[in-house]
Amino acid sequence: MTDIPSKVPTDPISPDHRRTRRDFLYVATAAVGTVGVAAAIVPVIAQLEPDKATLAAGGPVELDLTQVQAGQQVIVHWRDHPIFVINRTAAALKTLQSPKLIERLADPRSGELQQPKYAQNWHRSANPNYGVFVGICTHLGCIPLYYPDPSANEPVADWLGGYFCPCHGSKYDLAGRVFSGVPAPYNLPVPPYRFVNDHMIRIGENPPNSHFDFASIRQI
Repeated sequence: MTDIPSKVPTDPISPDHRRTRRDFLYVATAAVGTVGVAAAIVPVIAQLEPDKATLAAGGPVELDLTQVQAGQQVIVHWRDHPIFVINRTAAALKTLQSPKLIERLADPRSGELQQPKYAQNWHRSANPNYGVFVGICTHLGCIPLYYPDPSANEPVADWLGGYFCPCHGSKYDLAGRVFSGVPAPYNLPVPPYRFVNDHMIRIGENPPNSHFDFASIRQI
């Protein structure tokens, strides 16, 4: 399982127990996502996955963004983490700046170190159109489900679009910013990544002149 960064607050649950629980929650959450939750059906870009040696070494992985349609999310893997990559619509970007949403967020300005400086902005990304997040809830390591569209009552009342964790009810917006009053304490982490060109990103590698160390984030 993934290593826990050194700055994670002390937890009374032992590391081995947390890893075992997280492994279980990965499976349990994936199972939930297959039972009648259309919004959570997300393609995994298997053909773009690197070989096992590259994954084991934690090397960068690339994604062709032309395969991600507007409003769609895909998942790739880097360092054994599921990486959510979303193509945000114009309506979604407008909502991310809405006072109605911002007043509900615990850390709307990304004050906690959960992202590189080049993603410390209102959209938490290097390009507003695309969000790139580690898809692991910062509460107990479940995998949040993707509900991009606003809804009166799904998955919860007055939903504005984002991520919902079915395990304990944590919520995030489409910038990975956590809501106030939920179990998760921090925003979803943003991994190091850069644009190789207009349509290709490389996850696991910073842009030139940036030295963000993913191990320095507050919590995953």
